[in-house]
Amino acid sequence: MADENGGFVGGVKDGIVAAIRGTGEITDALVDTVSGSLVNAVKKTGSVGGALTGAVSEVVRGVIEGAVEIGGDLGSASKDAMLGVLRGTKEVGGESIELVGDTAGAVVKSTSDLGGDLGSAAKGAVEGAIEGAKDIGVSAEDAAAAAANGALNAAGSIGSTAAGQVRDALTGTIGGVKDVLKEPFKGDDK
Repeated sequence: MADENGGFVGGVKDGIVAAIRGTGEITDALVDTVSGSLVNAVKKTGSVGGALTGAVSEVVRGVIEGAVEIGGDLGSASKDAMLGVLRGTKEVGGESIELVGDTAGAVVKSTSDLGGDLGSAAKGAVEGAIEGAKDIGVSAEDAAAAAANGALNAAGSIGSTAAGQVRDALTGTIGGVKDVLKEPFKGDDK
């Protein structure tokens, strides 16, 4: 199964790299590639539940690997990954606020594995959640909070330095949403 998963991640990464190199509209190419990859993965398994969570992690990993390979901006790639996940899950009927947090967590874990900028990746994931919130029927504030908490939880599992980088990046207003991190992190900067 590891070979199959590695092949899937590699396929997503190759699709991301090809999409970026082949078009001038990087955002649209990434969002479409992520969405399509996610829909195809879920359709192959015939199940939305657990298959969706696993597919999200693999698709996000492919996006981050592709962005790193071509020297792309991880913040933008993370935002586009989130938008693509939200679009794809809506298509297969699996959208939920929990998935926003899972996606942001996958962005942070994959970025950490590849030695990327965790703060930029986490902020990009939150921006994507805010922009895609209406697609899953939640407020921008709720989507931002779910993404921020998912990113911070993932960073916390990596270590205190990672958690600090993510917390610092998610402090203040992002995409027009104030205080995306809710208690107990709100007062940490006193």
